[in-house]
Amino acid sequence: MMSITVNEQQKEMEGILNSLHSQFTNLDFTEFNEKISLYANQQANLSRDKLYHFMILTAVERISALEPDWTYVAAALYMKDLYHGIALSRELSDDNLYDSFYHMVKDLTAAQLYSPALLDSYSKEEVDYLGSVLDSTRDHLFTYIGIVTLTERYLTKSHEGEILELPQERFMIISMTLCMNEDKEKRISLIEEAYWALSNLYMTVATPTFANAGKSHGQLSSCFIDTVEDDLRSIYDSNTDVSTLSKNGGGLGIYLGKVRSRGSDIKGFKGVSSGVIPWMKQLNNTAVSVDQLGQRQGAIAVYLDVWHKDIFSFLDTRLNNGDERQRTHDLFTGVSIPDLFMEQVENRGSWYLFDPHEVKVVMGYSLEDYYDEKEGSGSFREKYWECVAHPSLSREMVPAIEIFKRIMISQLETGTPYMFYRDTVNRMNANPHKGMIYCSNLCTEIAQNMSATVMEEEVVQDGKIVTYKSPGDYVVCNLASISLAKTIMDDELKRVVSIGVRLLDNVIDLNNLPVLQAQITNQRYRGIGLGTFGWHHLLALKGLKWESSQAVDYCDSLYEEIAYYTIKASHHLAKEKGAYPYFNGSDWSTGEYFTKRGYSGERWLQLKDEVSDKGLRNGYLMAVAPNSSTSIIAGSSASIDPIFRLEYSEEKKDYKIPVTAPDLSPKTTWYYKTAYKVDQHWSVEQNEKRQRHIDQGISFNLYVRNDIKAKELLDLHLDAWKSGLKTTYYVRSTSETNFDECESCHS
Repeated sequence: MMSITVNEQQKEMEGILNSLHSQFTNLDFTEFNEKISLYANQQANLSRDKLYHFMILTAVERISALEPDWTYVAAALYMKDLYHGIALSRELSDDNLYDSFYHMVKDLTAAQLYSPALLDSYSKEEVDYLGSVLDSTRDHLFTYIGIVTLTERYLTKSHEGEILELPQERFMIISMTLCMNEDKEKRISLIEEAYWALSNLYMTVATPTFANAGKSHGQLSSCFIDTVEDDLRSIYDSNTDVSTLSKNGGGLGIYLGKVRSRGSDIKGFKGVSSGVIPWMKQLNNTAVSVDQLGQRQGAIAVYLDVWHKDIFSFLDTRLNNGDERQRTHDLFTGVSIPDLFMEQVENRGSWYLFDPHEVKVVMGYSLEDYYDEKEGSGSFREKYWECVAHPSLSREMVPAIEIFKRIMISQLETGTPYMFYRDTVNRMNANPHKGMIYCSNLCTEIAQNMSATVMEEEVVQDGKIVTYKSPGDYVVCNLASISLAKTIMDDELKRVVSIGVRLLDNVIDLNNLPVLQAQITNQRYRGIGLGTFGWHHLLALKGLKWESSQAVDYCDSLYEEIAYYTIKASHHLAKEKGAYPYFNGSDWSTGEYFTKRGYSGERWLQLKDEVSDKGLRNGYLMAVAPNSSTSIIAGSSASIDPIFRLEYSEEKKDYKIPVTAPDLSPKTTWYYKTAYKVDQHWSVEQNEKRQRHIDQGISFNLYVRNDIKAKELLDLHLDAWKSGLKTTYYVRSTSETNFDECESCHS
């Protein structure tokens, strides 16, 4: 019998792939698997692994803007190969893999990869039933880059790196974990709802929840925010907490605005303080040395007030030139900015820098503890000008525009600092009765009350040392995101929002956080951050151009709907489980939250009365995170960003994966204007509308060319501030495309 040559074999393989691609939109995947299996069985002179490798590579190479659907053919081939590998490890056939759910849970629990809580909480009958709910056809919703990302980053692996978990099993394990403590009479139906939303890619949970739910290690929350007090013990204790949380996969935002500046006095000795930079160096070392579960180095953002005497050296810490002893390349930076500073920048006025320690000693108050309650007037500017006028208080006077120039120089070189508009944030804080917000988190979407932890020690009678901690508000971010394109086009928004709010609320009670003050804060406010991704994807499907008043208006109406359903869902949970402990006295309870945002009409007035009467489950509700990783899994565009390119290559260690804009077609191409071609003022205008409805913040990037004029970038920042944006994230310049982002906030 004549053997088939390699060229003939390749032609035959390409023929069957072309056949599959031509039928793809109507192809039944049972038929797909049968065709592939039949073809594989006919290739006696080529190993199965090599055959699949060749077929996958051939399909991947054909992915392009002209033929984007090849991504689904490549994904289906990859999935078939994944099934085969897992079947071998389970000693089962490829066809009945999803019939072994209970045995998989039992085996992974025995291997100490799953938490024993799963089998302790659910009976065999319940697990078997949930196994019957698994729908393998939903595995074919993934694009190629989506299934590769899910497999490499999220599916459970053995200690040797062998994939042990199927995609639908991961979604079910997440659902079972997050619904574990629900009332047993309705728990199974709630799990089915959660599984429906996750497996159909209507929503995603943040990376820590996605990766760690059901497992024997890791926590579920995305990131944390700490306030460092101006004393040695607080600084070192904060660093210990940072290392503990970083080890478990959390990103962090650290507020250093209370720490005295360089040249300040210590215990009356003049000019001896080294300022904030040495403590940043310490945090930088922690970020590098204490990595996140062995996967990547720790991710930390440090914030400082723009009136702090160390602001210039702070703004230079990430630059690639200058004194390396003053550089912290592995930290991200953010600036806390009052309205008054922006006014002085715009008017080319003077700005005064102070030492926070000296202000506290001389003035008897801390300047950072105030904000302007109204636009153009308020407590902060009153206190600030008091400090300027006080004869005993040292100050440095600089033109405000000079500080802003340094901000923009750093942004064009490194993408940072992030901008945190503190007056806007605190004016719109839903819980002003319980505190102050000094800064945001690593990805600028979280805005919750903060305060420093105070510690005291004493020796008791039996010779032991007792430590007393007065816990401050250590902010915890619990994140998930709705796929706008899929959810809106399928008209499932209300249902998906309700599921998302419940799952996030459950994360709060399931988490066993290693930093106890974070655990306390989490319980007091029960803060969550329900966000979105796929905004540009949705606009393309709706036939709306990014740079249009129609897109701006649609953004306003859509996010009002999201806000309404989110608040309503949290209110229903409060009736079922009780309001968050700090509800009384909040803007939610007084109705001020609704008044500040100008909500009117019968449904809003009714919801306002219902919330005031029966409460709200969560003190903070909405936040739009970057979520680039999980939006890739869901086959959509990231967050609220415009797409980067119509077609690009996702870099892996030793290969590249071609990726196209989602649902790219001759019809949608016209609506996919890429990020660096979009007029950023339109993006600001959209975000102004969106921010009105989001009670926390938004990870909002500015995309600029590297040759942008200083005045144009300044105008963008002034536009963002005047439009009521709470934060801006990276300034993404065409000269700098490699931005390290916090995996934790990818929701």
